[in-house]
Amino acid sequence: MLVVLLPAYNEAGSIPPLLPKIASALGRYEGESMVLLVDDGSSDGTADIALEAGATLGVRVDVERHPRNLGLGRALKTGFRLATELAGQDGYVIAMDTDDTHDPALIPVMIERIEGGCDVVIASRYAPGGREVGLSGVRRFLSRGASLLLTIFSPVRGARDYTCGYRAYRGSILVEAHQVWGDEFIAEEGFVASAEILLKLGRLGARVGEVPLVLRYDLKGGASKMRVGRTIGRYLRLVTVGRRALSRRRGTAGAAGAAAR
Repeated sequence: MLVVLLPAYNEAGSIPPLLPKIASALGRYEGESMVLLVDDGSSDGTADIALEAGATLGVRVDVERHPRNLGLGRALKTGFRLATELAGQDGYVIAMDTDDTHDPALIPVMIERIEGGCDVVIASRYAPGGREVGLSGVRRFLSRGASLLLTIFSPVRGARDYTCGYRAYRGSILVEAHQVWGDEFIAEEGFVASAEILLKLGRLGARVGEVPLVLRYDLKGGASKMRVGRTIGRYLRLVTVGRRALSRRRGTAGAAGAAAR
């Protein structure tokens, strides 16, 4: 099963243009694919709009609702747990933003890379051919700075873009991660969760590849939900306190990875 995971908070305006693109990308996986939307306490009818659009397009859309807004990290935590169960060892999970800034046409390309041997494929702004459109100078500096920081202090072989959440995952690597870390696989509550996921999968020896992404931030309908100051602080914490926590898990992760492979 191929599961497209969409964490969403008040994305009613983005769902109508995004879901048809996803439906087109999933055409070759008809009957073996679905969309899982985690509605993180939206107040604008995001979940209902997604369900209606899925029914119209003939795409299976499942919705998991949080009773209130808990943040991106918690939405990803819920979503990856459910998506891993749905995809299983032999399936795939595609995680992407729900604000229409990520091009679903990359999904088949990313799956081909997984089938070619990768465990994780990042849609990367920093791969040759990738770029950003419409991103503010502050956000561009934060993304590049965080990726540089993590490359220096917690490098993951094959990764250039540590912060973009648009990725494809082999089901078996996610099953393994949940076996190793359990409910703490995703401990971060905000935007830093995407980097945390990559670092932990790197500890498992995940084979990481990238495909170029043109990030279309000019297509984003609403304002950014990121709190820049807090996010910078969490990235710094991830490469200090978080790095030590990852190291404590290293032996367990390595043993589990060896047993699985």
